[in-house]
Amino acid sequence: MDTACTIRARMRGSPVCELQMTPPTDVYAREVVMARVNHLVRRKQNEIERIARIIRACFEPERVQAPQPGKIRRIILIGPYARRSWYEDRHTIQFSDYEFWIVVNHPAFKDERCWQRAHDVIDSELCNRCAVDIDVFSKADIRIARIERDTFILDRIEAGITLYRASRDAPLNERERREARQ
Repeated sequence: MDTACTIRARMRGSPVCELQMTPPTDVYAREVVMARVNHLVRRKQNEIERIARIIRACFEPERVQAPQPGKIRRIILIGPYARRSWYEDRHTIQFSDYEFWIVVNHPAFKDERCWQRAHDVIDSELCNRCAVDIDVFSKADIRIARIERDTFILDRIEAGITLYRASRDAPLNERERREARQ
C-alpha cells in the first residue's frame, strides 16, 4: 500500500520501514491489535496498529551499551484514543494526538538514539496528519512508581490499552525485522 506520502519519503531518502503482512502463526497479527482498539474507526485502528509495528521493528537497542540485550516489554496506548474521548475536526484540522508508552527492560534503552529511526519512519508515514507522542519507561521506573504509588503513571497504565506485551505476544520474525530495516 503505497501512499503519496511514502513515495515522497522514499524520494527524499528518508528512512521508510516497510513491513509485510504478518504470517498467520504470529500471535501479534494485525487483526489482534486492531481488535484491542475496535472502539475506533477503521482508519484509526490501522494507524495505531501500524505505529505499534513500526515501534517494534525500528527499535535499535544496539545503539547504546547496556549489560543486557534490549527488549520492548510493553507498548501501551494511552490518552484520548484509549479513553474513547478522541476528536477529529476536519474544519479546523485539529486531531487528538496518539500517545504511546513503551516499557523497556533496562534504563539504558530509554536513550533517544534507540528510538530515532522509529520517530523518523512514523513521521514519514503519517505525513503530519497527527502527532505521535512516545514516552519510554524502564521496568525499574514502573517498579518505583508502584512503590511510591505514583498515580499519574499507574492510572494511565491501568486505563491504557496494551497493544503489545512481550510475555503474551509473539516477537516479529527475522523476515519482518529485516524488511523493516531496509
